[in-house]
Amino acid sequence: DVTLVFMGSTTEQGLKLAADALRPYQEAIAAKVDAGQLFLATGNALDILGDAIDSDAAPRIEGLGLLPTRAEYHMMQRHNSFFVGKFEDMDIVGFKSLFGHSHGMGDALFDTVKGVGRDGTVRGVGRTPETKVEGFRRGGLMATALIGPLLILNPPLCKWLLRQMGADDTLAFEEAAMDSYRKRLSEFMEPGRSWKY
Repeated sequence: DVTLVFMGSTTEQGLKLAADALRPYQEAIAAKVDAGQLFLATGNALDILGDAIDSDAAPRIEGLGLLPTRAEYHMMQRHNSFFVGKFEDMDIVGFKSLFGHSHGMGDALFDTVKGVGRDGTVRGVGRTPETKVEGFRRGGLMATALIGPLLILNPPLCKWLLRQMGADDTLAFEEAAMDSYRKRLSEFMEPGRSWKY
């Protein structure tokens, strides 16, 4: 019995190693997440959960096919930006630093459209620069291109996840964490501030 599976960013070679290591368990992972198993993937980890990763600098990496997406990497065109979106009525902040985007359909994890209303704008790019939804969700699987560290930057999301796991949601240094979160959110929403860096 595993409460939470977490997978973070790695190198492109690490993505291939992870995909190859997890492939024998592909059907079991799909069954578990469809049954509600909590699984959080951040950064480029989400890409091995899709169909494949195509790169202009390396051979194709076959994914696990758990998400309806395909990643496309352009190694000389790194994308760096920050993000503000919505999840379960929470404001989510984070950073993106990636070589490509995940193209696909399916349930989104974060949404930049739902945030319109507080001041008329939410910042950053979604799955691709042309979309307003970010990440993917399937059952208990939550996958996002955001890095951060995501849970430390978003104490409300961390507390929500702890409650989903049936744990006490009290955070260490919670007041300081919330102050930092509110300050970052306010800075990210400043009018005229570019979401690119």
